[in-house]
Amino acid sequence: MYLGSIAVGVVVGLAAPGLAAPAEAAITPVLALLLYATFLAVPITRIGRALTDRRFVATVLAVNFLVVPVVVLALAGVVGGLVPGRPALLLGVLLVLLAPCVDYVIVFTGLAGGASDRLVATTPLLTLVQIAVVPLVIALAVGPDVLHLIDLGPFLRAFLVLIVLPLVAAGLTQAAVTRGVRPAIVLGDAAGAAMVPLMMATLAVVVASQVHRVGRDLPAVAPAVPVFVLFAAVMVALGLLAGRLAGLDVAARRALVFTGVTRNSLVVLPVTFALPPAFALVPLVVVTQTLVELVVMVILVRLVPRLIPAR
Repeated sequence: MYLGSIAVGVVVGLAAPGLAAPAEAAITPVLALLLYATFLAVPITRIGRALTDRRFVATVLAVNFLVVPVVVLALAGVVGGLVPGRPALLLGVLLVLLAPCVDYVIVFTGLAGGASDRLVATTPLLTLVQIAVVPLVIALAVGPDVLHLIDLGPFLRAFLVLIVLPLVAAGLTQAAVTRGVRPAIVLGDAAGAAMVPLMMATLAVVVASQVHRVGRDLPAVAPAVPVFVLFAAVMVALGLLAGRLAGLDVAARRALVFTGVTRNSLVVLPVTFALPPAFALVPLVVVTQTLVELVVMVILVRLVPRLIPAR
């Protein structure tokens, strides 16, 4: 069903490019509803307790801000070798791969039986640390002159709209359910039933909003596609290794793989729109990573439980 949703998004986006703008406008509200339903399924008290799992939090930070930059800088060297003289392509790859996802990674982690509650607890740290780390690594790879082009405001706005507001709304709903408030009980049941349709809607609108741009300029962004696939494959392997070395439980190891692979493309994309015309290719590179990643995520939902079995 998720692969079918991606296919529908591709067909609609290519057949009716005029729908790209309304589909893009629908991404944030649909994703916020999906995360509300996800948070509603996780007792808020479990999220609070998850912060005490220091080993998991430390491993997530180490994978995203020590391991990932090394992998990305190595891949950036590959990009520079394949397409020399293309700073926009290089900047797009760096921007999107250095920033760990803080939104739909939680949903995919839950679908794969991972510790989504513990991953929710790490989102404030992931958001704040990436705001500090991403510009530093980009300055190291491209040069400090590029830093004045990057606006970090979208990171904080996305954290507020996609994490804080849905989480607060879910907590209030859970509190009302425990007091037996009938509308809250009905809302909770409806949100649980809507999880799969909301995930399908998210996949469809993201793809429909972006696929026309990529299809139109595919030759320019094509060199980034194998880089994104290679990044996902490498990070799956390194996530498996890191989880085992850290001695994490099964659910935590699954979550670690997802947080290492999934990137913050939907938040990075608004950052790229503020870049000057010389970097017009950067948004397309980010969009391309989104499309590649959505397919990878659907595969990993099936693959990760096999790589990290419950027993």
